[in-house]
Amino acid sequence: MSIAVHAEHDLGGANTLGLPCVAERFAAPRHVGELREALALAGDRGWPLTLLGGGSNLILPARLPGLVVQPALERWWLEPMGEGVRVHAEAGVDWHRLVMALAERGLWGTENLALIPGHCGAAPIQNIGAYGVELGDVLEAVHLLHRDDGREAVLGAAECAFGYRDSVFKRALADRVVITRLVLRLSPTPRPRLAYGDLAGRVGEAPTPLAVAEAVCAVRREKLPDPAELGNAGSFFHNPVVTADTAARLLHEAPTMPHFPQPDGRVKLAAGWLIDQCGLKGWREGHFGVHDRQALVLVHFGGGSAEELLAFADRVAEQVSSRFGVMLQREPRLAG
Repeated sequence: MSIAVHAEHDLGGANTLGLPCVAERFAAPRHVGELREALALAGDRGWPLTLLGGGSNLILPARLPGLVVQPALERWWLEPMGEGVRVHAEAGVDWHRLVMALAERGLWGTENLALIPGHCGAAPIQNIGAYGVELGDVLEAVHLLHRDDGREAVLGAAECAFGYRDSVFKRALADRVVITRLVLRLSPTPRPRLAYGDLAGRVGEAPTPLAVAEAVCAVRREKLPDPAELGNAGSFFHNPVVTADTAARLLHEAPTMPHFPQPDGRVKLAAGWLIDQCGLKGWREGHFGVHDRQALVLVHFGGGSAEELLAFADRVAEQVSSRFGVMLQREPRLAG
């Protein structure tokens, strides 16, 4: 066996929430061959298998049995494509660093997704999005391995069934595949997307991709806590999508409520606004709290557990449900 497997591996620093966790066994495959070997090892030994990316949208329990695999495939490269460029990025590439490197090269398409934590391999699962752009807008293909037999496959963007914070990797392919590489389509032709907030006012009349990315970083830093300083998993709840009748009722009660009509006739609401209206911004119980500047973010002050966090999140959701009749759904995935 060529891949190194480590026993009783500390994962406390491998999740942005900063929750303590120990992996019974841990492997960090450096290429597809080692990844296939790790998958086969877990299957042959009957070990539970947990895949770990950058740990940015994840809740870790105190202990993960079996084998935890964190792909360390970290290459990326450019492929000229007519008037545009294909970007190939392996699963272990840091997403934000990739975005900034592409912006510095004058390539448009991912600049609004700057400062989203995590690795490229996890980006399609969540269909990461921010400031009017989603990964699905620029993704051409996803390379993957099937967990049961290690066979390779490639899915086009349409096959990924992207939706709001959703994809086929959360549904039909959940726990069945491992993403190994993304292929993105970017362009040197200016295509700024500046309708969100005050982005347009921050970048001037002829922005570059780097200027937009830096503006996005500035906005995010003003609103969101740095996981290195205060543990968090970013947005903890999905923005709920409700029926038109429910939205009309709520708007009658609260005419200033942010709301965003959807193509199917439903209406997306702002979960952070709902939480804030319940007076929960800055609320703390024990080791966890609601961030004092962005109510959509739950923060970890240290010393807590996954069970305590989930119970705290349930109390937040219960207060929103009691006040507005809207149920909030958790966004971070619970490992194991």
